[in-house]
Amino acid sequence: MGEVAVIGTTGWGTTLGIMLSRKGMVVALWARTEEEAARLNRERENAERTPGFPFPEGLRATAALDEALNKAALVILAVPSQHMRHHARLIREHLDSTKLVLSVAKGLELDSAKRMSEVIPEEIDPRFHHNICVLSGPNLSREIARGLPATAVVAGRDASVVARVQKMMASPLFRVYVNPDVVGVELGGVLKNIIALAAGMVDGLGYGDNTKAGLLTRGLAEITRLGVAAGANPLTFAGLAGLGDLVATCSSPLSRNRFLGQELAKGRSLEEITASMTGIAEGVTTTVAALKLAGDYKVEMPIAQQVYRVLYEGLDVRQGIVELMGRELKHEFSDTLSSAVKRL
Repeated sequence: MGEVAVIGTTGWGTTLGIMLSRKGMVVALWARTEEEAARLNRERENAERTPGFPFPEGLRATAALDEALNKAALVILAVPSQHMRHHARLIREHLDSTKLVLSVAKGLELDSAKRMSEVIPEEIDPRFHHNICVLSGPNLSREIARGLPATAVVAGRDASVVARVQKMMASPLFRVYVNPDVVGVELGGVLKNIIALAAGMVDGLGYGDNTKAGLLTRGLAEITRLGVAAGANPLTFAGLAGLGDLVATCSSPLSRNRFLGQELAKGRSLEEITASMTGIAEGVTTTVAALKLAGDYKVEMPIAQQVYRVLYEGLDVRQGIVELMGRELKHEFSDTLSSAVKRL
């Protein structure tokens, strides 16, 4: 199957490196500095991001890009979305037609509101654009590191490339499906983080399961509206990258976005919460970028709008819920979602 390079020592990147090396693959985990690489190799675990999960024999860290990439058949970009463009530039001189590129980030670029499958091609040779894929789904990294069964979906424009990535990523405990809908798979994974922030706020206020179920359902409607407007297949949002990822991220105590929303509801400031976290809650910047995208497509996103006001305008969380509940009454399947449902 060839070797794998994981770019980024994030929790998700490290987890994927552990998972793939457990099934016998040789994995190079690229670290930003020689000091970090040496520490990871010495301690044989990423104590900061994935404590308690030792590196299998086939996983080694390196700070040398050429060492990580030269023999790699698959290059996994596991960096935060706001750093994706920089890292795409770093690897471009090391790519060739034999290397598949897989983005596992779930965010939009803040300034451009572009998806990662739009950002990466702008920074690498056009000859290799067909080798780009994305992975999404209900993938809480700590559960996967524990070896619990999980599922995911890979999307890309070239069916043969997607099939190769599917085979490389799949294992007896990690079932991987394929989907040609790159837009939908990415936006499902991205936009659910905004709803997870809101779900955390609901949990923090102790509003109960009825409230949360309603929030998730209406949140899925927002995600679908924007996704369909951007060209996605509405069925994608009923799948792993849509409903599946939404349920996991909005329900689990392992979700960083849910945690951040919950802490905001308790009265802590955004700055205080983010400073205390070891990982990035992608929903914070995604909310800004998603509203830009929604404006471009003239799509209404009331939950995202209220999350934005809580994050950046000091809106009280309880008041945000009151305003959502007091909106004008309407048909459940109005606007773009109505058109999507009629196509099913």
